[in-house]
Amino acid sequence: MDSLRRWMDEKGVRKVKVGAIDMDGVWRGKYISLEKFYSAAKSGLGFCDVVFGWDLGDELLDNTKVTGWHTGYPDTPAKVDLSTARIIPWEPDTAAFLLDFVNPDGTPFEASPRQLLQKMGQRARKLGFLPKFGAEYEFFLFKEGPQSLHEKGFKNLTPLTPGMFGYSWLRTSMNAPLVHALIDGCNAYGLNIEGFHTETGPGVFEAAIRYDTLELAADRAALFKTVVKEICAKHGVSACFMAKVDPKLPGCSGHVHQSLWNLKEEENLFHDPSQKHGMSKLMRHYIGGQVALMPELTALYWPTINSYKRSVENTWAPTTATWGLENRTCAIRVIGDSGKSMRIEYRQLGADMNAYIGMAVSLAAGLWGIENEIEPPAPVLSNAYEAKNTKPLPRTLKDAVALLKNSERAHEILGEGFVDHFVRTREWEVRQYERAVTSWELERYLELI
Repeated sequence: MDSLRRWMDEKGVRKVKVGAIDMDGVWRGKYISLEKFYSAAKSGLGFCDVVFGWDLGDELLDNTKVTGWHTGYPDTPAKVDLSTARIIPWEPDTAAFLLDFVNPDGTPFEASPRQLLQKMGQRARKLGFLPKFGAEYEFFLFKEGPQSLHEKGFKNLTPLTPGMFGYSWLRTSMNAPLVHALIDGCNAYGLNIEGFHTETGPGVFEAAIRYDTLELAADRAALFKTVVKEICAKHGVSACFMAKVDPKLPGCSGHVHQSLWNLKEEENLFHDPSQKHGMSKLMRHYIGGQVALMPELTALYWPTINSYKRSVENTWAPTTATWGLENRTCAIRVIGDSGKSMRIEYRQLGADMNAYIGMAVSLAAGLWGIENEIEPPAPVLSNAYEAKNTKPLPRTLKDAVALLKNSERAHEILGEGFVDHFVRTREWEVRQYERAVTSWELERYLELI
C-alpha cells in the first residue's frame, strides 16, 4: 500500500476509475474517490451484479440464474487488480484499474469473462506452456457523434475518408491529428501499437497491438475498443467495431495471433525445424483441436446477430473450419518459419468479439487438441471457400447457440457455469432479434404486400 500511495502521489492522481468487462465485451465502471479506492485496494468493493443480468441496451434478461429479480440484484464482491494500474492519458489526474469479480468466499465468479481467461492461462501453465497472444482490429470511423448517430437512425453516416484506399499513406497523413492521437494515446495507456494503417473501405482502419503473455494481451485487446472510442470522441468521430457494417464492403476482423512457449519463455514450442513446414507436433495438435471444435464453439467467437453477416464467401472471413499455410481464405492461418515467428492467426474472430472470451476459448480448444493428440485435417492449399470435405460454420447465432448448448466438450473445457450463463445471454439476444421488424422488411413488404 505504501508503494501504491507513492505511485499515486508521484503521478498526481486525484481520482480513480475502476471497471470490468461484461459478457458483451463492454466496459462497465465508475469513478471513485481516493479514500474509497485505498479501502477497495485492501479489502475489495461491491459492484452491482446487474452487469451480468442485462444486455447491451441495459434491458434486464429474463432467463439468468446468476442474478435477476429472484436474487434482488445484489452487489458482487470485486477485487482490484493492482497490477493493471495505468494513468488515463486524456484524464491525467485519473488512474484506472481493472476489477475481478469473485464469489463471497473469494473463489472466481464463473460468469466473468476475465476470470475465464485467467482460468485458461493457469491451465496452460500447468501443462507447461506459456501462451503468447496478440490482437489486431479493423474498425470504421465516422464523422458522427452519439447524438447524430441516433438522429440519423444509424443510416447515411459520413465516413472519415471516402472511397476504397487500403494501406494509404495519403489518408493517414490527411487525418494525422486523429491518427497520432490514437497511436500516442494507446501507447501511453500501455496498449503498445505495432502497426496502424487504412484498410479497404471508406473510413476503415486497422491496428495491431503488440503480442505479450496471454493475460496482458487480453487486457490490452479488451481495453482497445473503449480507448479508441474515447479518443475519437474528442475529435468528433465515432468508432464502430461491428462485424459487418455494409453488405457491399468487407467485414471487420479481430484476428488473434497465438503461440505457446516454454515456461521460461526461451523456446517457441510451435516450431520444430525437423518437421514438415517447421510445425511441431504440439502445434499440429493445437490446430487440430481448434478445427475440430470450431463449429460448436462459434457462438463464443461470433456473439452477435451481426457476426454472421461477416462470414461470406470471398470477403476475407471464413465460412468453414479450415487451416492453411499463409492462406487468408482459411479460418486459421499458419505464419512464420522460425522459432521467433512461428504462430497461428486465428481468423474466425471478428472485431465484435469479447477479447477475453475469444482468446480464452481458442486457447482452450487448442489445449484440448494437445491433450487428446488431435491431428488436423489436411491444410487447404487453395481457395478455402471452394474446398471440399470441410466442416461448415453455423450461419446464424441461433444455430450456433444450439450447437454450443449441446456441446459436452464446451462444458468440459470451459466450465458448466460459464457456458450456461453465456448460452442464456445469447438465447436472449436471439429472441430480441426475432421480435424485431427490420428496415429490410419494411422496404420490401410495406408497400407491395
